Amino acid sequence: VQLQAYGGGLVQTGDSLRLSCVASGLRFGLYTMAWFRQAPGKERELVAASFYRTRTTYYSDSVKGRFTISRDNAKNTVFLQMDSLKPEDTAAYYCASDPRARPLDLYYEYWGQGTQVTVSS
Repeated sequence: VQLQAYGGGLVQTGDSLRLSCVASGLRFGLYTMAWFRQAPGKERELVAASFYRTRTTYYSDSVKGRFTISRDNAKNTVFLQMDSLKPEDTAAYYCASDPRARPLDLYYEYWGQGTQVTVSS
């Protein structure tokens, strides 16, 4: 299984950015897909998740209303649209997948490499 994340970059406060993660080697439609982030000196946190069984989503309070997770099962790709970015959104962003129906913890089965998002003030 491979998860390839890309789309990070350096942006200014208020800008938008879209992250993409392409998965291979798994039955994409039967996996929860999620985005985590980790800032220097901080713990990794779940940002957003897309649950395959209920076709619902989860967002952390810190990004609710600004970020949108979506998935294209035909293309084995999950996206994270990030709007109204703030300096506190600066972190390495990781995509992850798990076969559980509604995992909200850090114990996802598969992880991609991080893509850096830096928001300048």
